[in-house]
Amino acid sequence: MTAITVRVTIPDMSDFIELIIKAFRREALQKIIFSRPLGDRAKRISARLVAHRGQRILSCEYSLAGDTVSQKNLREGEVCGFLKTEIAAYRQVNVITALGECEYKLSKSGSAVYLGMDKLKRKLDGGGAFEVTLETLDRQKRHILSGKEEFLIRLGISDKSGRVHDKRQGKFRQINRFLEYVEEAYPRLKADGELYILDLCCGKSYLSFAVYYYLTEVKKRCVRMLGIDLKRDVIDFCQSTANELSFFGMRFIVDDVRNTPADIAPDMVISLHACDVATDIVLHHALRLSANVILSTPCCHRELSDKINSEALGFVTKYPKLRGKLCEAITDALRLELLASHGYEVSATELTDPDDTPKNTLLRAYKSGSFDEKRYSEYLEALKFILGKNSDKYLDFIN
Repeated sequence: MTAITVRVTIPDMSDFIELIIKAFRREALQKIIFSRPLGDRAKRISARLVAHRGQRILSCEYSLAGDTVSQKNLREGEVCGFLKTEIAAYRQVNVITALGECEYKLSKSGSAVYLGMDKLKRKLDGGGAFEVTLETLDRQKRHILSGKEEFLIRLGISDKSGRVHDKRQGKFRQINRFLEYVEEAYPRLKADGELYILDLCCGKSYLSFAVYYYLTEVKKRCVRMLGIDLKRDVIDFCQSTANELSFFGMRFIVDDVRNTPADIAPDMVISLHACDVATDIVLHHALRLSANVILSTPCCHRELSDKINSEALGFVTKYPKLRGKLCEAITDALRLELLASHGYEVSATELTDPDDTPKNTLLRAYKSGSFDEKRYSEYLEALKFILGKNSDKYLDFIN
């Protein structure tokens, strides 16, 4: 039997494609449906105009054999080539826009039939008005704070209308992300009574104000919060800001965090970017006070980098760049081991987008058990392996 090859001559479709591109660029395009394939193609393609990261995108869904579906997103520069290829592969294409519809059909004789194309072209060329309602592919981020909170305005994160300043977007995201971790930790806090929160090495206290606001305004809890730092001007600013906001449960003092009042065990200790060994001092003090929740984001890691003394790791430490990366990882790992040995459930996670800040690791610790002498001994052994004879000096200093 001789095979019969059917040849279909595809008519010129440049005007039809130009019409679709115009609807795309005017954002009037809603959907394109390709059906009745000529050969071994997807049974149907449904393409819709959406927004993604501020750009127009044609989002395509291919209906394949076996009731399976595949998807592909096309940028504006790819749309014309896509239309030329796919229109030529289907007998019917329906275009739906905010200004009307049109249809292309390929007859059995191979001639093109266009329905409603001239009418739609006139409307597009005439600048007809329509409502643009582009769907977005961007995941909408739910922020705990909106930017309109008074404390954010006073701290210079937002303007008086509540719009977050462009240069403070990173800090705004960082604060919101930290509050998400506070929200995760909230079930670990006592359910009733006053909450006692410490912010050690508090600096300008962005987190202090955010956590206080979240617990008092969102969770409706009674909170006593103490922020401690060595900088007098910063502490004076924070206390006056708290007073102006009527955050009467907030108090700020100038002192070494090792002198923190120990009469009440804190429900939570927080610390953002305490510099170098100051993070270790914060964590050791949080342990002494038996804090129920510890959330700490370290800053630099110079202490270990300057004092590391391990021949076994010499093949890494001889390279300054790698030495810094190694010391950062080891320092935070040792901190977590110390916390774990004191009965804490620990983890290290990312605080926010690395583009916002390179100091991006959050150490989390939830009180869940009791002191483990064996694990603490293992921590000391690890410290000695890393620091050698410097380990005793390190422990004396941070204590």
